Amino acid sequence: MNRNRFGGLRTLLGVAFFLVVSSIASQAQMQGAATTTASFDPAGPAAQQTTDPGYRLGTGDQIHLTVYNETDLSGDYSVDDRGFVRLPLIGEIKAQGLTLIELEQTVEGKFSQGYLKSPKISVQITSYRPFYIIGEVNKPGQYPYVNGMNAVTAVAIAGGFTYRADDSDIYIRRNGASKEESKPADQTTKIEPGDIIRVAERFF
Repeated sequence: MNRNRFGGLRTLLGVAFFLVVSSIASQAQMQGAATTTASFDPAGPAAQQTTDPGYRLGTGDQIHLTVYNETDLSGDYSVDDRGFVRLPLIGEIKAQGLTLIELEQTVEGKFSQGYLKSPKISVQITSYRPFYIIGEVNKPGQYPYVNGMNAVTAVAIAGGFTYRADDSDIYIRRNGASKEESKPADQTTKIEPGDIIRVAERFF
């Protein structure tokens, strides 16, 4: 009788231990899945990167220009559809095609011409011009650019490929070019502000 009771108790303890271990394992799996989902956000790591020093400004870029010790001359500006920014005192400056350092030097030169003595200028990008994606994606259209983007993140932002898409390559028209370039649809293909991306339909 005592043996039977002891055996039954041991069985109950074994079942309880199994249930506890199973519960812990299930929670760990759920936490792991949540971590994986959160880390997939394509905008997260990219948004933390700094501007490429070789990046050239274009229509639609938003900048913040700082004139040191001259708060009235500092402010936020946009590169207009002609590629210019309009600044206090010195008027329109051609920004399209310039790097940030080149624009800083150009503005310093203008302010030095009878306006300020030894001006010091700093230019930062506050918002990039958008990129465009068309063709066989679920949500084609215009999207805000995030620094450090590649073909994978661009397609993900546009809702992913359709079932008809050729998911091996994309076609990019860059810097107002008249012709598209075929590029691999993977992380090695970097996307730049203003790019027009087309995803073609597969033929088989």
